[in-house]
Amino acid sequence: MSGQPSAARRVRLRITGRVQGVGFRYSALVEAQRLGLRGWVCNTANGAVELLAEGDEYGLRHLVTWCHSGPPGAMVKAVDLESLAATGEFIDFRIRR
Repeated sequence: MSGQPSAARRVRLRITGRVQGVGFRYSALVEAQRLGLRGWVCNTANGAVELLAEGDEYGLRHLVTWCHSGPPGAMVKAVDLESLAATGEFIDFRIRR
């Protein structure tokens, strides 16, 4: 057993659309912190936003729902979701450069 609570999960999201230059990463950071999640968010070279988050099912579900609309000014086309096993490697949620 890894010491990770059994309720902990991990999701990797790839958000496409008009998601760069609209405050998506910062807003996702605030939302993830509000939900008590750990992980990171970053822009990708092809104009998408990638997000990796760990936490309880409730928090992850709400973050995924939030990512479908994002902050004001964003126009989300798609959110690709991959569910993974939690590793417990993160201590907080950050913006990756």
